[in-house]
Amino acid sequence: MGYVVALDAGTTGVRAMAVTEQGEIRSIAYREFTQHFPEPGWVEHDLDEIWDRMREVIDELAAGLDAPVAAIGITNQRETAAAWDRRTGEPRHRAIVWQDRRTADVCDRLTTDGHLPLVRSTTGLVLDPYFTGTKYGWLLEHGGVEADADLALGTIDTWLIWKLTGGEVHVTEPSNASRTMLFDIRSLEWSPELCGILGVPIDALPEVRPTSGRFGVTAATTDLGAGIPISGVAGDQQAALFGQACFSPGMTKNTYGTGSFVLMNVGDECPPPVDGLLTTVAWTLGPDRPATYAYEGAIFVTGAAIQWLRDGLDIIDEAAEIGPLAASVPDTGDVFIVPAFAGLGSPWWDPYARGAIVGLTRGTGRAEMARAVVESMAYQTRDVLDAMASASGRSPAELRVDGGASVMDLLLQFQADQLGVPVSRPSNQESTALGAAYLAGMAESVWDGPEAVSAAWQLDRRFEPSDDRAAADRLHARWLGAVERSRGWAPSGG
Repeated sequence: MGYVVALDAGTTGVRAMAVTEQGEIRSIAYREFTQHFPEPGWVEHDLDEIWDRMREVIDELAAGLDAPVAAIGITNQRETAAAWDRRTGEPRHRAIVWQDRRTADVCDRLTTDGHLPLVRSTTGLVLDPYFTGTKYGWLLEHGGVEADADLALGTIDTWLIWKLTGGEVHVTEPSNASRTMLFDIRSLEWSPELCGILGVPIDALPEVRPTSGRFGVTAATTDLGAGIPISGVAGDQQAALFGQACFSPGMTKNTYGTGSFVLMNVGDECPPPVDGLLTTVAWTLGPDRPATYAYEGAIFVTGAAIQWLRDGLDIIDEAAEIGPLAASVPDTGDVFIVPAFAGLGSPWWDPYARGAIVGLTRGTGRAEMARAVVESMAYQTRDVLDAMASASGRSPAELRVDGGASVMDLLLQFQADQLGVPVSRPSNQESTALGAAYLAGMAESVWDGPEAVSAAWQLDRRFEPSDDRAAADRLHARWLGAVERSRGWAPSGG
């Protein structure tokens, strides 16, 4: 059958990977792209640069392949708003990234106007600038983007499919669509009512197709050549849930990336909204099969706090130093760092929270600061898991983890201690890319179905929790006190 190529368009870079029929990754190509910060709280990406870097990694990968490509799968940063011209293919504005907070006042106004219940019941989301819909509105009202017949709106998956197919296909799928604040997660269709409220022309939005299924075929836009089916697409966190083989209700994963994202499979019945959590579409495996839903807790800053220690404070020279430095001290000396640099996500949803360091003394040093950042990842994850357990009536039997920071044994042991359940790290931590590959390969009969994914998942290490729950709870209570001190710090949205 040849390879399945997984394209992973992340927040800071893009990757292309060749995946074998046995689920092994044979080669990887990677490029970073530029982060633009035109104003405080604003984050933008250049769409042409994303495509240029993606084309470079595809071409690099293609040069080393020794077998044909059976299918392409795509996974991507979610909630990032893209706008381009259908006729020329040119972007009409830089993409507004999921981290961007410029529409916080719009969300406040929509809440005041009474639209939150409709948003919650229809989309499973909350009114927060994190999501795509208000970004589209900003582009149309303030960004010079005209709502004409040639306007194409989409997320990064939509943009990449458009470019790969030579502008022939304008599509997305439910896991990405469900993050826009414009999508009815029960009917699996765009909501005309919400499009009207947010001022988004529904005709500019992409067609929604199943997560696993053929979206189109490539044009001769890369060295892979023309005619290769693009057959699996999912937002990065849903792709990771799939790649972690979390196919039964209650199975839960966390990805420690720029932010962290905890997802719990809740089955094929869409649950009612729950305070502090998002309800999202996990995937659809064909037009005649029900959607699988998930609870999600979105934590805005985890790995980005390590970058802050490196680039902002010069406490470390390389991100890889964080684990050994944090492990060099037995505790933080009662120091807590709340990395609310872009507000707080689940379960707080406070766009006006800001970062806080609590408990500094003259004895606080680099190691204590590093350990406090590492521990903040575990505390934020516990906050989300506690909310999920309350909402679903079940605590996960284990937490499956991936992402860059999951290489830190210190973090995963502390995470297990905080949760009181085992934390399992797979042998292959490229869960996001593997999820996209599996979704594409299933559509093209490379793999038979989810059972093949479950068989391929292998454990690297399982971290068992400490029996001392009282100690874990005392630390978590101190953390919650620090969180309260960070909340509402920027009441004007600045």
